[in-house]
Amino acid sequence: MKNYKFTFAIFIILLAAFGLNAFAQNKKTITAEDLWSLKRVSALTASPDDKQSAVVVTTFDIKENKGTGNIWLVPHDGRDARQLTTFKASDGSPAWSPDGKKIAFVSKREGDYAQLFVISVDGGEAEKITDMPLGVSSPKWFPDGKRIAFAANTIPELGSNLDSMKKVIEEKKKSKVTAKVSENRMIRYWDRWLTDGYYPRIFTVDLQSKKITDLLPAWKNYFDLMDGADFDISHDGKEIAFAGNSTIEPYDSLNSDVFIVPTDGSGKFVNITLENPANDFGPRYSNDGSFLIYGMQKLRDFYADKVRLVKFDRVSGKKNLVTPESYDRTPEQWKISKDNKTIYYAVEDRAKKSIFSISIDGKKISEIARLGTSSLPQPLSDGRVVFFNQSFKYPNEVFIAGKDGKKINQLTKFNSELLNNLALAESKEYYFKGADGNSVQMYVLFPPNFDASKKYPLVQIIHGGPHGISGDDFHFRWNPQMFAAPGYVVALVNFHGSTSFGQYFADCINGAHPDKPFVDIMKASDFLINLGFVDENKIAAAGGSYGGFLVSWIAGHTDRFAALINHAGVYNLMAQFASDVTHGRNYSYGGSPWDKKEAVQKWNPAEFAENFKTPMLVIHGERDYRVPINHALECYGVLKGKGIPARLVYYPDENHWILTPQNSIFWYQEFHGWLKRFIGN
Repeated sequence: MKNYKFTFAIFIILLAAFGLNAFAQNKKTITAEDLWSLKRVSALTASPDDKQSAVVVTTFDIKENKGTGNIWLVPHDGRDARQLTTFKASDGSPAWSPDGKKIAFVSKREGDYAQLFVISVDGGEAEKITDMPLGVSSPKWFPDGKRIAFAANTIPELGSNLDSMKKVIEEKKKSKVTAKVSENRMIRYWDRWLTDGYYPRIFTVDLQSKKITDLLPAWKNYFDLMDGADFDISHDGKEIAFAGNSTIEPYDSLNSDVFIVPTDGSGKFVNITLENPANDFGPRYSNDGSFLIYGMQKLRDFYADKVRLVKFDRVSGKKNLVTPESYDRTPEQWKISKDNKTIYYAVEDRAKKSIFSISIDGKKISEIARLGTSSLPQPLSDGRVVFFNQSFKYPNEVFIAGKDGKKINQLTKFNSELLNNLALAESKEYYFKGADGNSVQMYVLFPPNFDASKKYPLVQIIHGGPHGISGDDFHFRWNPQMFAAPGYVVALVNFHGSTSFGQYFADCINGAHPDKPFVDIMKASDFLINLGFVDENKIAAAGGSYGGFLVSWIAGHTDRFAALINHAGVYNLMAQFASDVTHGRNYSYGGSPWDKKEAVQKWNPAEFAENFKTPMLVIHGERDYRVPINHALECYGVLKGKGIPARLVYYPDENHWILTPQNSIFWYQEFHGWLKRFIGN
């Protein structure tokens, strides 16, 4: 009887194990259609009473080829999230009223330009507040709840005459003249031209009278070139601190500074960071109004210079560093606690993005949450923190951490049902010796049902920047799960030049952009081959932007890869002086076309085209002004001229990123098709 029971127990265990394994094997691998079926969660902001947060949840209609964002409310006690807005036009940028009873947001509900709306948190119809000629962004309530500040583009010459501005804009639309004229150094940015004469300003609107006040009637400059404005309102509502470019036309140089402007409409703004030649940004008032916190860099020409947090005393004007100079990380998205004693922030740290806190005096730095990729911390009055988190296995969800991060819970599961039916790749972190014998980190994803006794094709995914990371996140445009799904081992190397490993590691490639990263990619391939599960004859590399630049460099310096994929990649460094932003490129490249030209050409992939042998897929968007289309056309032309297998995928309506559902699905089809052709499945 005892033996029978033992045998039966073993049978049950084996049956359970077999059942679970069969269940896992019956799950389907992820597809591009699945990616666009997932809800995308953004714009987290906690309510004044700390009881709930507002988020924007965007869903996509693949057939209609567009997305719709709606505002949801997420209770902090773990109850189910509730949808607040249901309009077909996208709603975004939620901002809580001081009493927590209303939410302001922007939406294109009634035209081509986003306007300001207000809705009760109990639901009902939203009230339209503005009718600005070029739309609005970045709404924030005044502390008394009677006014809302927002940013909007204007035609400076017309001052605050909004009616005249509407007429001029309509006339511009009807004009048959298509010429774009400028004498500025910056003539376009990302995917739009800057020659139309529009500049952003900060306005206020009185909610009762609907009166619009221009706070910056003398301002003719840029805030954040990616739209919106970076500003905060003082506790008494008497002034606004904002970040903006301080250089003047023709913008031979760029520099972000922090300005203060009174909210009485006088327009007399003052620059409080004039002494620092590098960027200052992100002003945030303390809740008692006694000080400001902002971010400061010291190197003007290096966008990845580490950020220091600075405390500005509003009475004395004295400035003190909060983050010690020895602190070798860059805070982001900082927010001051309600008791004004602590700053919470997100920070890239060792290839993850974590939530940290630092005391106002800078003496205590604490890690609150190290979970994949976290962002937008919202400190609550009881010491808890609400934040976004994502990983290789799920996109953004709302999480909450207890005081000092001792207990972390997930508050939302917008995508759990879909994700639970997918066979997702597992990941592992490795360190290996890279260039100069330095330790280099990488993530490796293994295809579903991975068997270490077998050999798999390897795909090296090379991140852009170069000063960024391949992080533990659910990247929709370059999704690691999608790359592993066909049966590939996927390597995400954080090569020299990557951020989150200290300032030296990021800075050390300037003047020789491909040198150390190329060595790191090669050594990572050797490291994985030596582990025994990679087929050394089936290796591919793919990258976008700087990653595409390194792909072109690889093409001229080795033939060990069976296939290459170059998306929006820099091919000819000289052509990057046609980019939207040419400031600082001499620092990155070690020279320019007019000074130390030989230093640029030394690391220019186009100079090594004679060595190209590897088949390459070249992908690019016409509206990519960061890496102009001529890079792709020149690279493709050289490949075809040499008789090398090459394929061009050109998008006339996309920018540096592929952002629409059907184009993205097609992108993944081309990506997988090229790999299958040369390294199989």
